[in-house]
Amino acid sequence: MTALEALRVPPELSARVPAEQRGAGRDDVRLLVSRGQEVSHHAFRELPGQLRAGDVLVVNTSPTLPAAVNGRVGGARVVVHFSTRGEDGQWAVELRRPDGTGATVPRRGGPAGAAARLPGGSRLVLEEPLGGAGGYGTGPLGAAGARLWWTRVSTEVPGLLRQYGRPIRYGYTERDQPLSAYQTVFAVDSPDGSGSAEMPSAARPFTAQLVVALVSRGVQFAPLTLHTGVASAESHEPPYPERFAVPRATAWLVNAARAGGGKVIAVGTTAVRALESSAGADGVVRAAAGWTDLVVMPQRGVRAVDGLLTGLHEPEASHLLMLEAIAGRAALRCGYAEALRHRYFWHEFGDQHLLLPDPERNTPNC
Repeated sequence: MTALEALRVPPELSARVPAEQRGAGRDDVRLLVSRGQEVSHHAFRELPGQLRAGDVLVVNTSPTLPAAVNGRVGGARVVVHFSTRGEDGQWAVELRRPDGTGATVPRRGGPAGAAARLPGGSRLVLEEPLGGAGGYGTGPLGAAGARLWWTRVSTEVPGLLRQYGRPIRYGYTERDQPLSAYQTVFAVDSPDGSGSAEMPSAARPFTAQLVVALVSRGVQFAPLTLHTGVASAESHEPPYPERFAVPRATAWLVNAARAGGGKVIAVGTTAVRALESSAGADGVVRAAAGWTDLVVMPQRGVRAVDGLLTGLHEPEASHLLMLEAIAGRAALRCGYAEALRHRYFWHEFGDQHLLLPDPERNTPNC
């Protein structure tokens, strides 16, 4: 159970279109700043004023894939969400059912051996359910109704997605958007066509001009990569294992910042997961790459991250356990109460929340 399950977010607070279609630009969103239980309200473009020289923003460079492809299973229409590229040519996918509005709803997966016809004459075959956190590639792990399945596809998937795919979207958004709306300023194409099924959305409001302003202030950027899989929009389960890479230069920047008294602020929960997967029990970050099944929860806490910039999550979302691990339950409840009171927007096109360490004297104002 998360700290916020008693909260209810009104449907009208879902951001239905990108910020640039509601206002002046990507950075035309609001920024809620929580320093412990002390809360303040800003425009996102005011982020440089919330940070100091020597702070480090850790950003995810994974590009967003056009990961949704139409298909058919038997005579039924499905939408295939390509989630994760495996080690040996397999792809983990979720099969969903069109809901008549352009979005999709959950559909029972399986059984093993079931096939889906894809555009261009290609074919996808379900092989085995994908295990949850801590269970990558361990064989058949569930009933035929499992949400994610390892599959074999008869064609090269990156090419299939480029030709026939579109970005994944859910029913709270108004309509399909171009892939460019889901790319962040930090995205770098992968040579093998890997990427994120869903946008690392905390970085979406950054613009080139804002990056320049932050660098001019003395804030440094530390890149890493974590290819995000399909989120459980309805079931809010913990994340599945995901592929990540923390370069040596990023490890050095993070360690140097902490040694010099700077704050290490992750841009998005994906950056937290990757960075914490490369941090030892001593808090030292080392270059690392591979698969991570780490789920950051309050019981574990964080070792390398001091703060987090993220969107606003559903009250049942497992991501909130990570936020609680970073900021504490009281700060989380205080910040979300303020977000509701001031009618901030939720989801990937919505407003942002910066969670920072408690000041020395923290007077709650929520």
